[in-house]
Amino acid sequence: MPKLNQFKTLVLDEFEEEKFHLPPHTHTYYEIIYIKKGSGIHHLNNNLLPYKAGDLFVISPDDEHYFDIKKSTRFIFIKFTDNYFNSKQNLTCDEFLLNTPESFMRDKILKETVLKFDEPCRTILKNTVENIVTYDKYIDVTSSPIVFYQILSIFGLIKETIRCMNLQMKSVHFDSEQIANYIHQNIYQPKLVQVKVIAEHFNIAQTYFSAYFKRTFSISYREYIHNLRLTLIEKRFHNNQLPIKQIAYEFGFTDESHLTNYFKKRKNMKPTDFKKL
Repeated sequence: MPKLNQFKTLVLDEFEEEKFHLPPHTHTYYEIIYIKKGSGIHHLNNNLLPYKAGDLFVISPDDEHYFDIKKSTRFIFIKFTDNYFNSKQNLTCDEFLLNTPESFMRDKILKETVLKFDEPCRTILKNTVENIVTYDKYIDVTSSPIVFYQILSIFGLIKETIRCMNLQMKSVHFDSEQIANYIHQNIYQPKLVQVKVIAEHFNIAQTYFSAYFKRTFSISYREYIHNLRLTLIEKRFHNNQLPIKQIAYEFGFTDESHLTNYFKKRKNMKPTDFKKL
């Protein structure tokens, strides 16, 4: 049975068993598991989830699971790494820039509930999975935009089913104003406006955050931070009330020399010369 390696970001695996070949286990990758036929119990994070043909489960690296097969079961596994979605940011819709497929798959509600796909979602899901399997026989699915969109459509079907079942997920919702407010409140502490910190604060993958920010603000996050910091520093200089050393301390620079070099690099003049203008 195929396993993901450093060269493959997406792998498909279809097989049938009367006894599951693995004990309880975890992964370093993500899985979408479709039950093509059969029945049994899916043991997922100490939850017992009865399954039958047409059911679907999503597994993230934090999960521990195995299948207790009651009736011979045919599985279709769609396995992918973080890099699969990260490498296709240009194809990803804004919704998944905010709440990545990886974070979506970690939601606790998906580990405690068997999703009940009603028609036409049940038929669409079956056809979508079969389309992906068919494509895998002819092309390299890893780089296929068509397969990528088919996989995204599976997430859409899951979301629609969750809505119909009146289940509540823990996805974080926010707008650009909240991001801007966070930046302006923390611009004086360089560590708090690092991409990895702000992305974690808003529960967005670092790679997706940068893409979302540029699309929303029409400027790269790095340039936005530099422009804002520089504008505030210039105001301090114009007020001419604080020594450069104190301004450097206020904005988190190591010393006066650090601030001077930073300012000179971006304004082509020293702070002392700027204050004379």
